Amino acid sequence: MKTVAVVTGTRAEYGLLKPVLKRLRSCSDICLQLLVTGAHLSEKYGYTVQDIQSDGLPLSACLDILAESDASDPALATVQATAKGVALFGNWFSQNRPDCVLVLGDRYEIFAAVSAAALLKIPVAHISGGDVTYGAQDDWVRHAVTKMSALHFPYCDTYAKRLIRMGESPDRVHNVGSLGWENIQTLSLLSPQQLTEDLTFPFTSPFMLVTFHPETLSPFSAPQQIAPLLQAMEHHPEWGWCITGANADAGGEHINRMLRDFCARHANTRFLMSMGVLRYLSAMKAALCVVGNSSSGVVEAPQMGVPAVNIGDRQSGRLTCVNVINCVNTTPAIEAALQKAVDPVFQTAAHTAPNPFSGDNGSLLPSEQIVSILKNFLNTVPHPECKIFYDGKQNCNQGEQRL
Repeated sequence: MKTVAVVTGTRAEYGLLKPVLKRLRSCSDICLQLLVTGAHLSEKYGYTVQDIQSDGLPLSACLDILAESDASDPALATVQATAKGVALFGNWFSQNRPDCVLVLGDRYEIFAAVSAAALLKIPVAHISGGDVTYGAQDDWVRHAVTKMSALHFPYCDTYAKRLIRMGESPDRVHNVGSLGWENIQTLSLLSPQQLTEDLTFPFTSPFMLVTFHPETLSPFSAPQQIAPLLQAMEHHPEWGWCITGANADAGGEHINRMLRDFCARHANTRFLMSMGVLRYLSAMKAALCVVGNSSSGVVEAPQMGVPAVNIGDRQSGRLTCVNVINCVNTTPAIEAALQKAVDPVFQTAAHTAPNPFSGDNGSLLPSEQIVSILKNFLNTVPHPECKIFYDGKQNCNQGEQRL
């Protein structure tokens, strides 16, 4: 039996990982070790570890990397959390020695876990590599995780080719498609009426679904980043505004405080720190538009056929579809983008947008492919192994370069 340790640190990434976790748990020849960290364990960010427990998934460890940070500088708090994460994950991996560590995404919690695993010579499998996001430190974190990983599951052909150009061997790069697409295909979404009864917000009336995270490479503070969107929302009381909380990046607490204050002053709003994947996707399907700078606007919204207003540079560089309206982070630009998003012609175009995130093997769901490829990797590749940089040519024995 092979042991696979899976790391989750946020509500969004857990919602994507869930089908993979369920498949791994059902495998008779795989021992799943689920490691929970980051915002999942923070009351400020919804204590979403409870959602994982409600799903019946067994937790192998809860590694709290946020609790003891007292830094007044949010960026320094991230440094401290990362350092603590490397130490905690290093100790856990050393004591338990999983055969592989499976991660998704590009956050500092993931960077900490992968750094520890790589230094302990434990192979890493990485979901959602190859993206580019110029406006956030997630960009270089993602690429760093790629270089420490032995197996890759990008979301589309464009990202798969980028990984190969980064020196990853083509036989280790598998375009399985988006796990968000799998959720959209397989979940029985709630109706607007069901959401209204569940969350006490009028999802049956025209509304916008808003998620805005800190832009970690911006020269502007978090309050300065969110202010233009709040001003645009103030100008449009004709729409409801369903708002989900910002993540645990530096500045996230400031943004959430301002969002809560805004909702306290406006009756047509609802702030929810976390909705869970089922309710979030159900709300997305019913929304006039997805607004903010979350990856869900450029990855899940196209697959749902819903318009998305993508604000600022946080997702700059990512593949975007015809349903996405990119705009600079000023109130006039956001208002113009919102007006375009609700135009019937654009709504029709968004509903018929092609989906680039369905993967190379349309007959299998992404989670099926990930588990199958991962099991084959664990059963055939010797560990530890020397990772060879692929430069597009026939590699010499043991990576020797000959002139």
